[in-house]
Amino acid sequence: MLNTLLRLLLYSLAIIFIAWLIPGITVANFFSAMFVCLIMAFLNAIVKPLFVFISMPINFLTLGLFVFVINALMFMLAGAIAPGFAVSGFLSALLGSVLLSIFAMGIEKI
Repeated sequence: MLNTLLRLLLYSLAIIFIAWLIPGITVANFFSAMFVCLIMAFLNAIVKPLFVFISMPINFLTLGLFVFVINALMFMLAGAIAPGFAVSGFLSALLGSVLLSIFAMGIEKI
């Protein structure tokens, strides 16, 4: 339980850092970042596998690079759902999702 709360805290800090770094992403406060983490977890567990399955031919043709597009769409969808979190544009979402994936590699080691 404590490990899960620590990961939630670290992901929230990562989202705040990404919003500070990338101009098209804004986060209102820390609680908005925590809510975004919960929404992203839900989207990645429920919606993303469906998108990956539907786009399997495109994913095969691009040798798996289309997953970056799906991650960016999940980031934009979280921006549309979560209050206090906004993503303006696909490029911002793509850069934000790539940075969040890089941070996730380090966070999952904990």
